[in-house]
Amino acid sequence: MWLAFALGSMVFSGVTSILAKCGLRTMDSTVATAIRTTVVVAYSWLAVAAVGSAGEMGDIRGETWLFLLLSGCATGASWLCHFKALQTGPVNQVEPIDKSSVVLTIVLAFLLLGEAVSVLKGAAVVLIGAGTLLMVEKKKETHGAHRRSWIFYAVGSAVFASLTAIFGKIGIQGVDSTLGTAIRTVAVLVMAWGMVAVTGKCRLVRGASRREVLFLILSAAATGTSWLCYYRALQEGPASAVVPIDKMSIWVTILFSYFVFGERLTKRSGTGLCLITAGTLMMLW
Repeated sequence: MWLAFALGSMVFSGVTSILAKCGLRTMDSTVATAIRTTVVVAYSWLAVAAVGSAGEMGDIRGETWLFLLLSGCATGASWLCHFKALQTGPVNQVEPIDKSSVVLTIVLAFLLLGEAVSVLKGAAVVLIGAGTLLMVEKKKETHGAHRRSWIFYAVGSAVFASLTAIFGKIGIQGVDSTLGTAIRTVAVLVMAWGMVAVTGKCRLVRGASRREVLFLILSAAATGTSWLCYYRALQEGPASAVVPIDKMSIWVTILFSYFVFGERLTKRSGTGLCLITAGTLMMLW
């Protein structure tokens, strides 16, 4: 059953980036992250009400609370970096870097969770790393400083995403996955709106385009569904298998980026995508 939830997470995660990109045409990425998070929080707690797991909050241990909140903070940092990268860089190059978090997740799962790393899995990590490097191409029309900027944020998104998976795997044990997801979103909400306040961008919320807000709401709904599937899969299956499946959402994202934004893959980036896919399938095997 965990495999079905992992596949659901993959599909909805891929759609999330496309919808978010449509909502980031003119809106500040920090404000956009906060707006999306508000919707995700509402979505998550409605799910908790639907399954009736809110009453379990009193039984959650202190250690579990800590790791759920740490996972939420890591998610908030990853989102802030990810949507800044999406706003300034091409989707079909930002996503491969973001999805490369699977490499770091495997390393951390080995060090912290004791999950085994076989020779096959090690080879898969090499393929994913090589594929990611091939997919990140320098565009002639892009200035060097600007290019480095979105790459920096994309790398930050990957690092924090890997921490999200590890903290989430530890914190979700013994807790209903829907409730655990909802608790995490509260930490993300506080962090996101805190960044808006600290950076003095509250005034930008009122001037936000209604059309872009609509896309952000749809993106948030996709994210909420992806999360519910993802953490249910993490609860029932191994992190080293769930995370790679989730990262295959890159195919969904790249397919939609072609039809929606006209972004095409070159032979080099296409080869990189094949290497990433091969590496991911090797880890599942």
